[in-house]
Amino acid sequence: MDQTSDGALLGALARGDRSALASLVERHQRVLLGHARAIVGDGGPFEDAVQEAFLRLLQRPPQLPEHVAGDPEAERAHLRSWLHKVTRNCCMDTIRSETRRRSREEMAAAPELQAASATVEQRDTRAKVERELAKLPDDQREVLVLRLLGERSYKEIAEITGKKIGTVGWLMSEGLKRLSKELAPLVEGAVAERGGRA
Repeated sequence: MDQTSDGALLGALARGDRSALASLVERHQRVLLGHARAIVGDGGPFEDAVQEAFLRLLQRPPQLPEHVAGDPEAERAHLRSWLHKVTRNCCMDTIRSETRRRSREEMAAAPELQAASATVEQRDTRAKVERELAKLPDDQREVLVLRLLGERSYKEIAEITGKKIGTVGWLMSEGLKRLSKELAPLVEGAVAERGGRA
């Protein structure tokens, strides 16, 4: 991967170097897709929200504050926080514009297809975890994904979501409690099955 700092890439982007955008996309896209997917859901156009975030980065790259300029880790943390905020805003815009369309599609979906889909998902542990994660309130799901999949610190999550660090901690705790309760039968079943084979 390119070792150029995010600050240098932002500077190049501001000067019109489009190849700098490709490097920034390669560096940050995966974690932003995970964040967007957690907010919008698999059924929504979460990739579009991330593309829009990068388009905004191209159109108006953020300027790094003086206190982070020259420190590659601080530059990356600042840019990543900015990208998460923009991605989150794009997701919220997407959710608002997609609500009616999704409702129509859900009502039109054949009940047989929904039942078949549910049966297939029940055989897949990952799908079960994702379903339970999707049942969490939006704010709990978002902080869990940012922390567990995005590996963001509590401080970064607070900056991205606009919540206080204490609130982030509480949301994490509540979300984990709820997940562990819902997934306990799945874990117990796997343990029992392993015990039966031993």
